[in-house]
Amino acid sequence: MKKYFVKIVAVFFIVCFSVQAIAQNNSRARSDAFNQQQRKMLQMLQMLNYYYVDTIDMSNIVEKGIIEMLKELDPHSVYIAKKDLQKTTEPLQGNFEGVGVQFQIMKDTLVVVQPVKGGPAESVGIQIGDKIITIDDSVAVGKICTNDWVFKKLRGKKGTKVVVQVKRGNNPDLLTFTIIRDKIPINSIESYFMVDDKTGYIKLERFSQTTHTEFLDAMKVLKEQGMENLVLDLRDNGGGYLNTAIEMSDEFLSGDKLIVYTQNNQDYNKINYNAKQEGCFEKGRLVVLINEYSASAAEILSGSIQDWDRGIIIGRRSFGKGLVQSQLGLPDGSYVRLTTSRYYIPSGRCIQKPYEGVEDYSRDVIKRYNSGELIHADSIHFPDSLKFYTDGKRVVYGGGGIMPDIFVPIDTTKVSDYYWQLFRNNIFNQFVFEYLTEANKKQILSQYANFEDFNKNFQVDKQIMSQFYAFAKKEHISDSLKFDMKAYLEGFIEANKDTLGKVFESYAKVKNTDQLKKMFVEYVDKIQADHNQREQDFDTDKYIQRQIKTLIARNIYSARESTKIWLEDDEMYRKALEVINDKNTFKKYKIKY
Repeated sequence: MKKYFVKIVAVFFIVCFSVQAIAQNNSRARSDAFNQQQRKMLQMLQMLNYYYVDTIDMSNIVEKGIIEMLKELDPHSVYIAKKDLQKTTEPLQGNFEGVGVQFQIMKDTLVVVQPVKGGPAESVGIQIGDKIITIDDSVAVGKICTNDWVFKKLRGKKGTKVVVQVKRGNNPDLLTFTIIRDKIPINSIESYFMVDDKTGYIKLERFSQTTHTEFLDAMKVLKEQGMENLVLDLRDNGGGYLNTAIEMSDEFLSGDKLIVYTQNNQDYNKINYNAKQEGCFEKGRLVVLINEYSASAAEILSGSIQDWDRGIIIGRRSFGKGLVQSQLGLPDGSYVRLTTSRYYIPSGRCIQKPYEGVEDYSRDVIKRYNSGELIHADSIHFPDSLKFYTDGKRVVYGGGGIMPDIFVPIDTTKVSDYYWQLFRNNIFNQFVFEYLTEANKKQILSQYANFEDFNKNFQVDKQIMSQFYAFAKKEHISDSLKFDMKAYLEGFIEANKDTLGKVFESYAKVKNTDQLKKMFVEYVDKIQADHNQREQDFDTDKYIQRQIKTLIARNIYSARESTKIWLEDDEMYRKALEVINDKNTFKKYKIKY
């Protein structure tokens, strides 16, 4: 027995030393290959610098080289120029420095959509609908007035001042305001409210530095109002910081449950991230909404909730972004966000979907739509090799993204051409700004003391609709299909580009036949028939009324609560409310609440 033990120990050490030797040899080989390519790259730059016929902008050459190099890796490894760093990091830092207004450019004029609550602009008296005519010594009207120009003029270091002149309503005189710039929050939570006596709703836009604090604040308000159940909306949430995703997941998971782990397949360095503290919502019915644009941190949160059977996931398969980036600095102040590992959720599933080319990867959602995946759940087929199990032994699948427990198809109802024109030309905002005179605001507030009264009783009646249609007509938006010969010809050529050359091989064939005319007329007739069908299928009046009512509520009461109006016809939201009130559904999915 002793001999066998000695032999086993000897074999063990031989294997260990062999593995270590192989690893060292592989590492040495990689190092030699890297050094060789490094010398090659340096020599190439030296040859360009000393021998090339013309003067070279070396920084431009290197920058383009880095960008192209990263394209060969994966879709999420990217280069960030020094000038773009602030713009790319602001949404995740949770704040920027400026005056604090949401604005839109309407007819070359800068209009305040919403001053940030408690921000510098609101503090000095800037109001919704104010038209900013000058910024310091510059006129803010005309072609100069672009988004980039406005950002440069209104943003600046905390403590600096900016003087603006605004036109308010029918007042012929310009009002002058001196605003002292400050830190302006970029909220992660745009909307939260009580759906009924027991159910709360929170819409989470991103996972930034301030997300966790905002979430706890919102939960405190909702719990004080009696919340026992929660609908967490992660639709269109593109993710953010890993630490924030872990903090958020910890609020729903008890004990020291695994939330996510990262692994680098090159050196197999695995790091586990577990729940650490008692969360604010470890008990209570939970529904999470996701769609094809929910990604990264949103997938960590929804995936960990699904794998531990903590809540029900409703919606459509999420994006599938499970690559971890580290931000690494370069000598000139630029950065590279380099993919360094992959995310894996508790069941062992890798979140990342397969990727080959950057272009194919970016068109994945279109491919999903064309394949029917966004409309029919049974169009998605998973091989057994991608089968995993939740804590309650429910079957879930890997392969990229989080597949919801309950599927809700995308709304394929196409908006009418008229509604799309109204939306694209910003007619809704313009009309509401014009409609909400001081007199109309006072009348609405006297009739409806709070948002709930307004939501329950206010109607966008025939008189308002008549005013709206008159306003749209004045802005040259009409409910009819205009004949645009140039647009039709361009569309006709694009639609028939594969057949025109075959049908009309020569000028003689064009000249001596009516076939081209017939094909063109059939094309235009089809467009008009599709237009008429959309107008018939889409309840334009209902959507116009809902949009106007939402914007009036946002302007007078609360942007946070006004979302409730828009959600009333949201199929996924309605499904969430149906499920959260059905104990049997939670029992069916073995959800712990």
